[in-house]
This record gives sequence, structure tokens and C-alpha cells, in this order.
Amino acid sequence: MDSIFIRANEKYSEDRERSSKYPFVSALSMSGGDGDNSYSTNSLLQKRVLSRTKAVLVENTKEMLTNLDFPKCIKVADLGCSSGQNTFLAMSEIINTINALCKEWNKNPPEIDCCLNDLPSNDFNTTFKFITSFNKKLIREGSCFISGVPGSFYSRLFPLKSLHLIHSIYSIHFLSKVPEGLEKNKMSVYITSSSPLSEYKAYLNQFQRDFTTFLKIRSEEMVSNGRMVLTLIGRNTIDDPLYRDCCHFWTLLSESLHDLVLEGILSESKVSSFKMPFYDPSKEEVTDLIRNEGSFKINDLETHGFDLGHSVEDCSLQSHKVKAGHKEASCIRAVTETMLVAHFGDDINIDTLFNKYALRVSHHASCRIKTSVSLVVSLIRK
Repeated sequence: MDSIFIRANEKYSEDRERSSKYPFVSALSMSGGDGDNSYSTNSLLQKRVLSRTKAVLVENTKEMLTNLDFPKCIKVADLGCSSGQNTFLAMSEIINTINALCKEWNKNPPEIDCCLNDLPSNDFNTTFKFITSFNKKLIREGSCFISGVPGSFYSRLFPLKSLHLIHSIYSIHFLSKVPEGLEKNKMSVYITSSSPLSEYKAYLNQFQRDFTTFLKIRSEEMVSNGRMVLTLIGRNTIDDPLYRDCCHFWTLLSESLHDLVLEGILSESKVSSFKMPFYDPSKEEVTDLIRNEGSFKINDLETHGFDLGHSVEDCSLQSHKVKAGHKEASCIRAVTETMLVAHFGDDINIDTLFNKYALRVSHHASCRIKTSVSLVVSLIRK
């Protein structure tokens, strides 16, 4: 590796609009470190999704390179890189694809600037520990530079017309803030079938604002004919926007928190004031927003199955149901622990909560009717 730079984003204080009613959103970050409960240890789902979407990423990298006539310097960004090695798995695919295509076309390999972005609270230190193993995966041709870019992707992060390729996996579904007007849906951290329609509309409106902002800002930072490959959690329910299956991860979290209320550990009011800054759009909602914003052409939009580990277990066996439960609980814990602790403080025992979550997952482990899907959209900057 030729050089490593960590760049501070001084504008972060202006980055995210947050509601004073939900201050825990400012704690949003995946659990750091490399311990048993860290995101680095419990991000197998994201690694699996990367494997499934590899073909889309490789194809868009090749098309970007040829359409831009093999630039001498290529700038790539991974938005919402989180902590751990998954971001380097994506970057190594991109870099190796670029170098292999240059060799095939008898072109000099470019210098490649790889920018890893996430919120300032992200554990970049754990991420950069994987640089050595990242280097071993590379086809050693041109120069490669790695930098950290702390800041919200709902704000400007890069100079005008500087990016050639953007990648993001399982990040865009997180909102800049919890929507207003959710008070009517008590004891649920997210939309359920019993939610009022106003809650769906509030979440949809917030996603529309955030995703439109995201597209507009990225269009300013990207060169013409640049590529963007985004993977996010969506849903396959169109007719009923409120419906989520019985084993939806946020439904199970709500039920697990309710268990602690029934046991007198948490107050009902405290649980009712915890809401996820998250939205799982339909394929049609994503398509409409991209077309309405107008800066990007949709190259492809795929829908893939979504699960948190159940499908690899034979859930006819009780021991495998328990294993599936612990897998999902560990994954959801790695994503939510920082916000849960920020909101509930010393009142909550995280181990107890996710033991209950794991038990609930095991009861639903044989469920195969899922409303959640992975949406993979590739875009071309006009």
C-alpha cells in the first residue's frame, strides 16, 4: 500500500438533521472492536450479500472503465463502510477488476483512490487493521491509496465531479433521523400491521427526503457516466404498505423489549419512545425517486432474497433453531446496541434482551414467507 490517509470531515456538525425527541439516533453506529458482540464478528449476512451482488459490481466497474476511456486516476467510495473487513472485500473486487481489464486492453493501470466512508462514531481503527490482508487479495499493478472519510452521506463528502464509482451495501435504508408523528404507535420500534397508516406515510416521506438528498449530492460529486451500485433492505409488499411478516427483525425486537416491560425492567413509555431510523422501501418507491430526482439513469434493479442465517440451518431440528436464533440475535445486536444503550442507559441488560430475541427467532425459524428483500440498484450518472 503506497499511502494511508485519514481525513477528518469538519462539516459533520451540520451533516444530519436530527429530532430532539430521539437523541439516541446520534449514537447510530455498528458495534466496534472485534469481540464476540462486534459488528466485525457478526456481519456474515453482509458478506453473503456481497457475494451475491459481486457480478453486478464487477460488470458496472468494467462498463465505467471502458465508457470513461480508462482514466489515469480513479476515485472509488464505499459509503457506510462500517467496521471490519467487508468493505475491503468490495474494494478488492473493484481494484482487481480494474487491473485485470487494463491488462486485457493493454492499458497502463491507473492510480486508484479508495475512500471508506461512515459516521465519525464508526470504528475505523478496526477496519484499517485489515489493510494487510486486503493487500494480499490485490493483483499488484498500479498504485492504490486508502483513506477514511468520516461524515454523513446525506451531506457533501467529496469535491465536485471527483468520483468515478460509488458502492454502498446495507446503509441507505438508515434514515438521517426518526420521522416525526409516530406517537400513535406505542410499544413498537417500527412499522407493523397494527400501525396507523400515518406512520407508514411518515417513514416514506422521510425516506423520500433523505434518498433524494443522497442522489442530488452524489450527482454533484460524480463525473458524467460514473457508476453507483447500492444494496439496501427493501420489502416485497406493495398492496399493504404496513404489512411485515411475523418474524421481521424489528417486530421481534419490539416483542423482546415488551417482554422486559412485562417483567418490570423497562417502562412502557421508555420503550414507546424508541423508534428505528430505518425504512425498507419497495422496488417501485426506489425507482420512482430515482426517476423523479433525474440525475441518474437506472442501469439495473434486482431483487434478492433476504435472511439472517436461517436458510443455512436445518430448522427441523431444535438445536438448529436455537443456533439460527443466536445468529440473528448477534447480528441485530451488533447493529442496534449503541442506540439501545444510549436510549435506555443502565436500565437495560443487553444480554437479557437478546437472549429473549434469540428465543423468539427460534420459535419462527421455520418461517419461509418473508416480506424483506435485498434491493440491488446500479445507476449511471447522466
